[in-house]
Amino acid sequence: MTILTKLLPALAAIAVLAASAYAQNAKVGPGVTPFVAFKAESPARVIADLPSPLGATTEVHHTPSACGNPEVNPQVRKALGLVCLQPIADPAPASANGLIVIGFLGGFVKGHESNHPEVWFGSYLQERYSPAIHVETYSNHQGRQAMSDVLQRLDTDHDGALTASEKQQASIILYGHSWGASEAVAFARDLERIGVPVLLTVQIDIVPKPGQHATVVPPNVRSAVNLFQSSGPLHGRSEIVAENPEQTEIIGNFHMTYDGKHVDCRNYPLFARRFNKPHHEIENDPRVWKQVAEIIDARVVSAGSPSDRAALR
Repeated sequence: MTILTKLLPALAAIAVLAASAYAQNAKVGPGVTPFVAFKAESPARVIADLPSPLGATTEVHHTPSACGNPEVNPQVRKALGLVCLQPIADPAPASANGLIVIGFLGGFVKGHESNHPEVWFGSYLQERYSPAIHVETYSNHQGRQAMSDVLQRLDTDHDGALTASEKQQASIILYGHSWGASEAVAFARDLERIGVPVLLTVQIDIVPKPGQHATVVPPNVRSAVNLFQSSGPLHGRSEIVAENPEQTEIIGNFHMTYDGKHVDCRNYPLFARRFNKPHHEIENDPRVWKQVAEIIDARVVSAGSPSDRAALR
């Protein structure tokens, strides 16, 4: 075994840190938020964190997406190039009403770091289905904060507790890359513990976080999909499975390859591109985001209205 081979795992870990060296690890504890935290002040919205011409800190309802926005870095625009060719529904389908979409970023990246396509993909979804849905992106270390926000959204009568009806009308989509993909399934499992269903989980190049069973999808998830690559020191898991196949449809485990293909990753540090490039190529791959957008669209259309969802459960 060569010295380089021995050093690869360490170099991969350093690459992950280098890719998000400017991001701080959110200081929140593990696990689902205690229900009392449901009454806490709502976390700042990622859309509010994006630049506003007025410098306002309140939520902006019409944040421009990556589609045609010259301020978005070129690599992110390329990553979402195929997605942006899709026409925006006007008005949004009734089945999108009440939909909550949560995205988790990988590594130690903050939830609003705009040089990552996950953030602008969320903005695209908000624009595509606006005003019917609510979209947030988080660091994968902000599970408790995300849970607090979701519970507040589901509490439609604002009484501080979720009724059975409020839970059953939930329509939630979770997506993430790397550690964010691991957090997406962990978050779905936390929702399962309180009886809240999940419409779809999307995992991109899963890197399991310590203590998380990232490849086993809990039975409260209706559909799940996994996209992965198998090159480089950090690579995704090749298969996800349903804990209960009668309850969860595995849409597929899609293997993406990059031999001979060029994906522009200059939105990430040089060290990460040199030692961990395939893990970021899949993150910037236009084919991946197009497929994810199509899967989400199909699930939203088939989900039915909130009353239909409640009647089916």
